[in-house]
Amino acid sequence: MPAWFADLWSADRARQNAAYESAMTASRDTAVPWAYDVWDEVVGRLRDPDNHSRAIAAQLLCNLAAHDTAGRVVADLDALIEVTRDKRFVTARHSLMALWRIGLAGDGQRRTVVAALDRRYRGSFEEKNGTLIRNDIVESLRKLHDSVADPQIEAAARALIEAEPDQKYRRKYAAHWR
Repeated sequence: MPAWFADLWSADRARQNAAYESAMTASRDTAVPWAYDVWDEVVGRLRDPDNHSRAIAAQLLCNLAAHDTAGRVVADLDALIEVTRDKRFVTARHSLMALWRIGLAGDGQRRTVVAALDRRYRGSFEEKNGTLIRNDIVESLRKLHDSVADPQIEAAARALIEAEPDQKYRRKYAAHWR
């Protein structure tokens, strides 16, 4: 486990931010040997009283999940999705925008996260910031598609865009796919 790991949950924001940068850098593009050593603690932090810790946990878990060939994240996906409904919208949004990385791990994880994003999109119409949520989901699907070139992702995104009743937002979401 890296020395900075405990600082991810520190009340000292400078230490927490430095640890966050280290965690994101270490886990963004490659599998890390300590992923499963910290996994359960990170999942537990999705319910932390501190919204910064919840956002960090969600983003770190998504980075770790990108290399989770065992599919462990599938069991924790509901907890991750719950953070995308956080009472602090900034926490919800940071968490939502990281979810696409789960789909990098393999076909099963990709199908699971695309289905979860589809449900999240379709359930957002009555939410306060629903248009931002839907935009973030369409953008996330684009990022996933750009990374894995799966035509089913584009089809799913286009179906979601068509489900948008407001023409103005439909055009905005479609811009991610031009």
